[in-house]
Amino acid sequence: MNAFAALQYALPKEAISRVAGWAARSENRLVARSLVRAFAHHYRVDMDEAANPRLDGYRSFNAFFTRALRADARPMPAAPDAVVSPADGYLSQFGRIADGRILQAKGRDFSASSLLADPTLAELCNGGAFFTIYLSPRDYHRVHAPAAATLQRTIEVPGRLFSVNDRTAAAVPGLFARNERLVCVFDEFVLVLVGALIVASIETVWE
Repeated sequence: MNAFAALQYALPKEAISRVAGWAARSENRLVARSLVRAFAHHYRVDMDEAANPRLDGYRSFNAFFTRALRADARPMPAAPDAVVSPADGYLSQFGRIADGRILQAKGRDFSASSLLADPTLAELCNGGAFFTIYLSPRDYHRVHAPAAATLQRTIEVPGRLFSVNDRTAAAVPGLFARNERLVCVFDEFVLVLVGALIVASIETVWE
């Protein structure tokens, strides 16, 4: 196990995330602007695609972190049966769900049942395809339905708050099934939003 992953077992992850959440929600101008500028500089965030490209134009760090993109930033295909990426991150894993198992990283997998917290739903997904998309800190952090669909239900699953980057995924068994997450069940697919260290809240807006 790498040192970064090992350290996370000892860290008070929930407490750290609560403190970070308080700071991220703060609308104090000095706090918000300082956090936004430091973060944008450190991670080289591309603001050209943002609906509001001004770093000092956000009332809080959360507002910046969940910023909207320009309407023309991600043109969508006109075909009604098109499938698009639900998020701006990179594809870290993909494949078939075989024997109820999902690949996490080289040499590691986990059960669909543990991820979805619903054995019946997991059985319905067996044999289907899965895609794992990692959003880095600099990425656009809104998630969209990948295809036209109707939301059937959601399942809130409590859990830990490990980081979800590649180093942690390679070292922590069942990472995505251990972290706090929201399972969104649509008529044709399931979208699972996984929380992480610092990023401990998931807010949904359905249209």
